[in-house]
Amino acid sequence: MARRGDSASAVDFVWETRTHLVDVTVPGGAPDASDLLRRDWEAQVGDAVPIPPCRPVTDDDYRVRIHHSKVADMVVDDVYSDSIVGGTGGTFNHLNDCVVLHVVRRGGWRFGRSDGAGDTVEVSAGQFLARYNAPSWDFGISSRTASQVLILPAGELRPLMGDRHLAGPCDGAPLRVLMAHVETVTSVLDDLSPAAVQAARNAMTELVKGVLTGGVDGDEPQLAPALAGAAQRILEGLLTEPELSPRLLARELNVSVRTLHRAFADQGEPLMAYVRRRRIERALQDLTSPGSRLSVRQAAARWGFADSSHFVRACKKRYGQTPSQYARIHADLSEGAVEREVVRSVVQDRQAGVEVAPVQGDVEQGLGDRAREIVGGREAVG
Repeated sequence: MARRGDSASAVDFVWETRTHLVDVTVPGGAPDASDLLRRDWEAQVGDAVPIPPCRPVTDDDYRVRIHHSKVADMVVDDVYSDSIVGGTGGTFNHLNDCVVLHVVRRGGWRFGRSDGAGDTVEVSAGQFLARYNAPSWDFGISSRTASQVLILPAGELRPLMGDRHLAGPCDGAPLRVLMAHVETVTSVLDDLSPAAVQAARNAMTELVKGVLTGGVDGDEPQLAPALAGAAQRILEGLLTEPELSPRLLARELNVSVRTLHRAFADQGEPLMAYVRRRRIERALQDLTSPGSRLSVRQAAARWGFADSSHFVRACKKRYGQTPSQYARIHADLSEGAVEREVVRSVVQDRQAGVEVAPVQGDVEQGLGDRAREIVGGREAVG
């Protein structure tokens, strides 16, 4: 995406495309599988996403899919891969003098130093590995592996780890905060200004330091959005807990309650106001979902309200309606949408010369008078 300053006095700049997608499938048993992989890879993205020396090791079709995001001088790769082996490092390799962080969601990676020093390191689903990429490493990826790989300049990070690798579980607080930040940044990366990208990059550096040292610096202002984002993701699984509190959430993230409150305040919505809003929204979703037979009292109990009267007051304060009123209005709107879809389908078929079968039963009863006239062919359309 390219954009330029609107005024003549503004400094012109062009926003580059910072994200690329590689999606290559190599037929199983192909004798030139490595060449086919490289050719198709380079045809899709050229050298924007460098391909490491590698070869598939499966008799089945081999597929690799990488969503590549460049955040200033850092890279985030969201990787799916079938079984493959390869290497990183060496002359002209893009991973030289980098710290690489692998976060494995499914499958696994295996690493060993190309010079034979040290033991083989395996990283399975639910684990992460941080490693310094010099000297070069050999790797193997098991079938159907899904992971995120962060490639980071070593300058500020290597002093925290030296030449050793660090491994741990993915559910630790520092990594959860980091990955919440990564998800947010990569989802809007192509729309960010250069200054915003640099700020995101700097925050990522501080969060990776937290992963390497086992703690996030809660007093660092630029980390507030990432901390609030991680907290929101954790909260979604805790909204039904009656004992949900700032202290419980702070303990999950390994930060102080004061730090947590400040992170939410910086985003414009206090922590418990966010919790209350999400509980109201989830309870209303349950009440208005198709086929729902939940009562207001049951929805209130499920989503952590002390009783139905608390839910009713909170809903009326936010929406100006009781939950029952909200559910009735939502049902009326849903019926209107069904009516419009029935009419639209009939009109399209009739204009295309397709014979339209009679609309009967519950659907016909649910239509308004004019819609019934149109569907029945008694009123002209278009």
